[in-house]
Amino acid sequence: MTRKYSSLVIALLCVYTQAQTRYIGGDISMLPKYEQYSSGYKDVNNKKVNDLITWLISDCGWNTFRVRLFVNPKQKAPDYTTTDYAIVQDLAYVTALGKRIKEAGGYFLLDFHYSDSWVDAGHIQAPKAWKGLSDELMADSLGQYTHRVLQALKEAGATPDLVQVGNEIMYGLCDIRVHPYNYNGDNWDGYLGLLRAGCKAVREECPNAQIIIHTDRPSNTAYNTYYYNKLKNNNVDFDVIGLSYYPFWHGYLNSEQVADKSDKNNLVNALKNLKTIFPDKRVQIVECAYNFQYWPSEGVNYDTRDAWPCSKQGQYNFVKDLVDNLKPLENVDGISYWFPEDAGNGDYVNWTTKAGLVEEKWSNRGFWDEGATTSGHAINKTGSVSATKTAADVCAPYYMRNFYNEGQGIEDAVDRSSSNRKFVKEGRLVIERNGQWFDLTGARIE
Repeated sequence: MTRKYSSLVIALLCVYTQAQTRYIGGDISMLPKYEQYSSGYKDVNNKKVNDLITWLISDCGWNTFRVRLFVNPKQKAPDYTTTDYAIVQDLAYVTALGKRIKEAGGYFLLDFHYSDSWVDAGHIQAPKAWKGLSDELMADSLGQYTHRVLQALKEAGATPDLVQVGNEIMYGLCDIRVHPYNYNGDNWDGYLGLLRAGCKAVREECPNAQIIIHTDRPSNTAYNTYYYNKLKNNNVDFDVIGLSYYPFWHGYLNSEQVADKSDKNNLVNALKNLKTIFPDKRVQIVECAYNFQYWPSEGVNYDTRDAWPCSKQGQYNFVKDLVDNLKPLENVDGISYWFPEDAGNGDYVNWTTKAGLVEEKWSNRGFWDEGATTSGHAINKTGSVSATKTAADVCAPYYMRNFYNEGQGIEDAVDRSSSNRKFVKEGRLVIERNGQWFDLTGARIE
């Protein structure tokens, strides 16, 4: 995509610095599959959305889109015995989606899993092609793979702006096990070698990208202190502490919600502690979500329905509370919602034989109703837009833009008026309105 830029636009872009950026968006890794098999989506006014990425940017004010990457998703890891149709993100898939994100003017967050299937606290398996390698060869393989992926993405016009070196890796990666506390048998030397190799490759290939190390115990200050000190003291070069936050697994949001409970751990307190302990690291919530129906029947650590009911109103309240509580925290500069495009089983009952989401069928954490009409899936909302209620007052994805430092200005900056001029350069959308320039956050560029 070729665009011409005036000297004024280029000068203004140079004035705007990375430090001012806040990232708001979601993990849209399944969007191409939903587009292939679903009738699409409708906005808060029941109008069909033609392209979800550009709509999330222009109407909701999102600026960041996360996409996971597997080494070879056609190779299923031995500890996965069921078919999971959400594991489809190979390099070709991610390249095409990443290019769409960049051309739309969004930031592209690449999530390396370094496996053929899901990596999280309970699954740390290496890809089949790397099985049985020594620590040194495993680190070399991971580093070389990272180089190859980033080179391919750059050549395709899909250079990532943020890169996760691993997905929920507090307990290990590529068959190397560690713990966020003293534990006999941990192989920290091998594990740290993997992280150093991955981060080094990112620095060399994408020097402007933000490097994220992603873990999944957001409210446990002791675990986070132990783990991230290990990285700090062993020269792992990264920029951002990335955290998952799902209330049913990780607990409540603030001290008021836990005032009368025995477990006092809460996200806001933990994030304030991180600022004190690691003042040079920024923090992002790279995964979060809340069910709007069908409360999880197993694996739940906290029943947070007293704070947020399992309903569309509860989901909206969760997103609003998360944004409102995190916005004042100076060290937190990103929120990424998990699987916002989820619309349950979509339109086709035969997805299980085509390419559907068998494992994700009843996730119920996305922003869309599972039922569909010919015009698409209705968006979850708590009421109608009116003279007294904006889209952000009734619909969670619209409200998320309030996380920006100057979020109220976004209504002016992102306007569907044809008088606005928009420019995309290196994944950044710059908008001219009435002789003034804004970035996507609504912040005026001086």
